[in-house]
Amino acid sequence: MAGPLDGRVALVTGATGGIGSAITRTLARAGADVVIGFNRAKDAAGELLSTLPAGRHIAAAADVTDSASLAGLAGRIETDLGRLDILVNCAGTTRFVPHADLDALDDALIDRVMAVNVRGVIAATRAMRPLLDRSDAAVIVNISSIAAVTAMGSNIAYCASKAAVDNLTKSLARALAPKIRVVSVSPGLVDTEFVKGLDQSWRDAQARQTPLGRLGAPEEVADAVLAAVAALRFTTGAVISVDGGRPLA
Repeated sequence: MAGPLDGRVALVTGATGGIGSAITRTLARAGADVVIGFNRAKDAAGELLSTLPAGRHIAAAADVTDSASLAGLAGRIETDLGRLDILVNCAGTTRFVPHADLDALDDALIDRVMAVNVRGVIAATRAMRPLLDRSDAAVIVNISSIAAVTAMGSNIAYCASKAAVDNLTKSLARALAPKIRVVSVSPGLVDTEFVKGLDQSWRDAQARQTPLGRLGAPEEVADAVLAAVAALRFTTGAVISVDGGRPLA
């Protein structure tokens, strides 16, 4: 059976993480040829590549904070696959720092969070725009977080970075229209392998504070990305929540 993304090419940055790998698999199962974008996780990228259904999938290294690296990636995509229709900006970084502990929120961490989470979105979009402009159905999906609106998360710089991502989504949607749609997918707490390794009582408390009574699954975030790409064809500049209603609590 034909998939909704047959003939399309997608790039997922940060593809080896818990959410990124789920997005990669979902887009590949929907028929897309997927570029697994990674920075240092070469082995994980190769392992992910081996799990994908048949297609012209590739794993390619690129640092989203390095514009020259991104330009090289764009060149490889054009050479190997000839087109790009979907860009998923999923690369991100953070570190747990209590919000009141401003001394522990050192300058290096702030700079790193902003460079990857915010500048990386702009840089990847800029590098891939010439390819996306040639598509007849180009979409950029930025992976955000409810921390953008709740101001609760791993640290205050991370929360600010995700608020910036949602703002970028709106600005880019206006700037790149009508050729390229841009949306944010905004998860709540997602039960990735990293989160599963945290204190069980804390995880249970987070689930109780979520109206739907549980944490999200990476596959549910991936389903929202697929919907934004394949189904919501008249949607741009929007923030799509995948959070179990957590901001309502």
